[in-house]
Amino acid sequence: MSHHRGRWLLTAIALAVAGLGSLGALNPGPAAADEVRYTLAGRVVQVADGDTFTILAEGKQRRIRMASIDAPEVKKDQQRPGQPFAQASKDALAKLIAGKTLTLHCFEKDRYERYVCDVPLDDGMTANQKQVADGMAWANMEGRGKFMRDPELPGLEDQARRSRIGLWRDADPVRPWAWRYQCWQKQQC
Repeated sequence: MSHHRGRWLLTAIALAVAGLGSLGALNPGPAAADEVRYTLAGRVVQVADGDTFTILAEGKQRRIRMASIDAPEVKKDQQRPGQPFAQASKDALAKLIAGKTLTLHCFEKDRYERYVCDVPLDDGMTANQKQVADGMAWANMEGRGKFMRDPELPGLEDQARRSRIGLWRDADPVRPWAWRYQCWQKQQC
């Protein structure tokens, strides 16, 4: 093999390896699963509960489910009553974000077609963190933490629990995922 041909072959191999590396950046594997995938900007037009709201973005209403947290359930109907602190949690979130234009850091859509996002605030925290720190939501450890993306949330929850603020004023508040199963599915409230 000539010197020129060998150099060309090495260059081609190097370019191929570099190209494969850039494919990984376009299609992140499991190691990058919790990284922000896209942003979504819009004005908050409705707060449904302590972890769900609607924004108006690009002329369309889009439902947002806050990542890594689970707030007390609001009443849905006669068969699905609300939890204690549900209204307080909803009101706290409304105070933080209602009417504001936000840029959300989103990960995916959930099974209900809601965008799952972190909600950055001007003070450097997220509304997700603020809801947990103020005792208005749990760090979402349902399914052994499969929905947890923010490693700070369990510590914020522990601090709120020790301070007995918000929903932690109750001696033994029921986690929303347990409430949905026990009260809504089994009808044993």
